[in-house]
Amino acid sequence: MYGFTIVENLQKIDKDIKKHELKYHKKRVLVCKEFTFDAAHHLHCYEGKCKNLHGHTYNVIFGLSGFANEIGIVIDFGEIKSIWKEQIEIHLDHRYLNDTLPNMNTTAENMVVWIYEEMEKALLDKSNECRVEFVKLYETPTSYAEARREWMINE
Repeated sequence: MYGFTIVENLQKIDKDIKKHELKYHKKRVLVCKEFTFDAAHHLHCYEGKCKNLHGHTYNVIFGLSGFANEIGIVIDFGEIKSIWKEQIEIHLDHRYLNDTLPNMNTTAENMVVWIYEEMEKALLDKSNECRVEFVKLYETPTSYAEARREWMINE
C-alpha cells in the first residue's frame, strides 16, 4: 500500500498547488537546530578536576519559535546556521573560552545564558519575528545546562 514509487510528475506551483496553499496553518511552531564545537576552559574558585585547563566537545541545541511565512517556513535552517557560524561560533570553536567570552566563570550555566542572549540579539536584526524558546548546552553527552525564554524574561 505504501511501497516504493517513482515520482513521474513533480508538483508545479500554480498548476498543481496554488501559492495560497503553501502555508497550511497559523500556529506557532518550534524549530530546532543543533551544533557542536570544541573548546578549552578552566573554572575559577572550583575545587575539582575542572579547575585545571581542559577541553570539551560541546553540543548546543537551539529551539526557536515563530509563525510560518507565506510559503510555510518559520525560519530557514540555513539562516540559523549562518547566525551560529558568523556571530556565535566564532567566539567558541577551538578557543580558550576564558579569553573569548565576557568576564565570567566559563561554566555551562553561564555559557548557555550568553549563547541564548547572542542568538536573541541576532534574531532581533531579522524580520521573521522568530524568538528563542530555549538553548541547551551539553558539556558532556550526559551533562547540560539549559536557558528557557520564560526564565530569561521573568526572573
